This record gives sequence, C-alpha cells and structure tokens, in this order.
Amino acid sequence: MAKKKKAKKKAQNNKRQDLVTIDEHVLDRLYLVIDSRKGADPDTSYTARLFSRGRAQIAKKLGEEAVEALIEGIKGDRPKLVAESADLLYHLLTLWAATNVKPKAVWTELARREGLSGIAEKASRKR
Repeated sequence: MAKKKKAKKKAQNNKRQDLVTIDEHVLDRLYLVIDSRKGADPDTSYTARLFSRGRAQIAKKLGEEAVEALIEGIKGDRPKLVAESADLLYHLLTLWAATNVKPKAVWTELARREGLSGIAEKASRKR
C-alpha cells in the first residue's frame, strides 16, 4: 500500500514538474495544488472536502466569497478586501478544477480581449 502512495505522489510531482515554467504565475501553481487534491482525503484536506461535496457546492462557496469581497470593497477595508479576494480566487480556481477548465484557457481569453474596449467586447458576444 505504501508503495502505491509513493508511486502516485511521484507521478503527481512529475506531472507538476512538466507543467512548471519559469514564468508560471502563483495562480497557475495554486491551480496545480488544488487539482492534485481531487480524490484526496476530505478529512485532511479542505480542497478535497470541497470536491467531495460537488460542483454545485463549490459554486455556492464561490458566490459566498464574491459577496464577502463585495462587502469589503464597499466598506473600503483594504486588508479585508485583500483577504477576501484571495479566498475568491482560490474558490474560483477550485471551480475551474472541478469542471476541468485550465487556467491557460482563461489567460488566452483574457489575452484575446486585451486592447478591446469593454463595450466592443461585450457587443461582440451578442452576435
């Protein structure tokens, strides 16, 4: 049994090393950690617990964190907004992992929109 765990951990580490680049962003690294928690023990990992509860619960938690960030933004409490923003991003990445959305797909979409006016970009979606 211990050999299987070691082999699985080694495979995960090799997978991570294959994906890591010098330009990797903290969000890319966090996504890899979150994704690696799929199938982990929900008693020892909060992320695994989220995955075990399903996509709808992850989305609900994301919504809660968005509201908390919104409240702190309205209040103007910068330190609390920073903390809630980190929570929001973590839960967003967890939802991406649950739905197999890779960060690179989102980065590509953001790059596609770069330089476009928000009004023009939104109008292009209606076509």
